[in-house]
Amino acid sequence: MHELALGLELSGQRFLWVVRSPSDEGALHANYYDAESKKDPLAYLPEGFVERTKDVGLLVPSWAPQAKGLAQEATGGFLVDCGWNSVLESLVHGVPMVAWPLYAEQGQNAVMLTEGAGVAIRVSMNKKKEEIAAVVREIMAGQGEGAEVRAKVAALHKAATEALLEEGATMTALDEVVHKWTCHEDN
Repeated sequence: MHELALGLELSGQRFLWVVRSPSDEGALHANYYDAESKKDPLAYLPEGFVERTKDVGLLVPSWAPQAKGLAQEATGGFLVDCGWNSVLESLVHGVPMVAWPLYAEQGQNAVMLTEGAGVAIRVSMNKKKEEIAAVVREIMAGQGEGAEVRAKVAALHKAATEALLEEGATMTALDEVVHKWTCHEDN
């Protein structure tokens, strides 16, 4: 959490950070956060961070409506744990991702997002502030890999938007399933 805060500050990019207190569940989940924590999450940030970033960052303790934040046109990137719901919300809203997997299938999802689909840039396992800053800058404004990621996300966003239209692929497939179930076909 400390390095993430310093990396965001070092990046110079505007940010919205939903800050949660570290979990008390031990080393297995030491990098995961518990939304039910009663501790002040801002107390875990580096000394002076809140004051130094008040003009570029907005810190929200504990929880915020993620999909609403991703839907904002001003949202230029999303640091994501690579949980599938968060990934889908990001893609549907056309927001490129910084992949920061924590546990379980999230590592595999991060590989798919970065190496497969090319819609995210992954932070390495060492997670140092300089690397975090560089990845955040790249996803937000970079001309190389960041531009490629943003273009791929825009294409997937367009495809998702079209698929969700009434005559789109999603509704067509759903109509076919409903038709098969209601007609009791054995296909």
